[in-house]
Amino acid sequence: MRTADRMAMPRASSGLAADTIKVFACTALCVLVAETIGNVSVPLGGSYKVVLLPLLWALLLGAVWGLAANRLPAPVRIAKRHQTLAALLLQPALMLFIGKLGLMVGGNLPKIFDAGWALVFQEFGHFFGTMIFGLPVALLLGIKREAIGATFSVGREPSLAIIGEKYGMDSPEGRGVLAEYMTGTIFGAIFISIFAGFIAGLGLFDPRALAMGAGVGSGSLMAAASGAIAALQTPEIAKDVVTFAAASNLVTTTIGTYFTLFLSLPFTVWAYGVLEPILGRFGRAASPAAEPAAAAAKTAAAAPQEAAPAAKLSPATILTVWIIAGLMALIGNTITYKIIPDAAVFAGLAILLGTVIVGYGAYVATRKVVPAVVWVSLVAMALTYPGTPYAAEITALTGKLNFMALATPLLAFAGLSIAKDVPAFRKLGWRIVVVSLMANAGTFLGATLIAQFFMH
Repeated sequence: MRTADRMAMPRASSGLAADTIKVFACTALCVLVAETIGNVSVPLGGSYKVVLLPLLWALLLGAVWGLAANRLPAPVRIAKRHQTLAALLLQPALMLFIGKLGLMVGGNLPKIFDAGWALVFQEFGHFFGTMIFGLPVALLLGIKREAIGATFSVGREPSLAIIGEKYGMDSPEGRGVLAEYMTGTIFGAIFISIFAGFIAGLGLFDPRALAMGAGVGSGSLMAAASGAIAALQTPEIAKDVVTFAAASNLVTTTIGTYFTLFLSLPFTVWAYGVLEPILGRFGRAASPAAEPAAAAAKTAAAAPQEAAPAAKLSPATILTVWIIAGLMALIGNTITYKIIPDAAVFAGLAILLGTVIVGYGAYVATRKVVPAVVWVSLVAMALTYPGTPYAAEITALTGKLNFMALATPLLAFAGLSIAKDVPAFRKLGWRIVVVSLMANAGTFLGATLIAQFFMH
């Protein structure tokens, strides 16, 4: 190795460490400000209201910070490399949130089993609701085959992979799924939180049905939707909301790739062929100019991932993320939820960290065939399942950590990563944004309606 290379390596490592520390510091500041703002209720007339949660403020603060990068002095600037790093750090941080949800689900599995067919069949609403609500709107707006990619699913990472393999990311279908991904990343949590809160405020649906509708297969979107629903319920029902949302999200995550590949996508292609000659004539052609394949692929690769921990981060960095994200959660746990950090709180955090470490270890030991989110969820549920030794004690200790406090750092990481995707997002046009939001609304409403039917 040349002397220049040996000298460059420590500097590169030092630079990465400095960037990581800076991203952690900025994330913690976003969390602190967001939790200080707290829950904000927005009246909608009569007894209806929408509750805007700290996680939304964290997302917005991070996004504004990143978008204002060129106007800020260097010491506080969130450059593109910081935004990319924030997206990478989001992935292992998500595991901590998944672990907490699994600990909550385990103790409530008897209630979930009682839901029976409602939990099973509501998944059809998740996977077909996007097309039913989004595709007609897309065609009426004059969008062509981009509508297939934008409406066959909620457009998370597995959907990008499916469309990329089948059509290519430079195809109309590829541009459509990329638009759905961008919309979900930039606006998804804000939109689904307000929309889910509004639907819950109408009082038409069982809170458990709404919770199952919130499990769309994305950790951040599920957190935003279930949090808005839970904020309108009594404390006891709010716990059920979180439990059923987590269970639904786990089911959606585990079977989602196969469902979208073999059912949702073929059905959407068929529906497009049937509806486009009828509805397409009402809207002028609005397909954007073709985006180069390389640019699309680069955008997709740089976008934040939610399905599995980042492969590019070292084990030491991943462990550091879990510890720091857990400590960040104590900010909201103290400020918003008034739980003073004591020995029990730190014991609960230690159990949560241990759960994630064991689950991730199983993921690595099994050669990453099964997603990490599944392993972490299984380990967590086993710990608190009724009948497991010390399940009640583990539930009590980990219950000291509010799940929404754990969600706020996730949205802060996501917010700090958004700015890097805005240039590509602008190329996709406002019509595809409307369609993407309709698809997100459709997956929530579709699952909620089916769950409500089977529960009543």
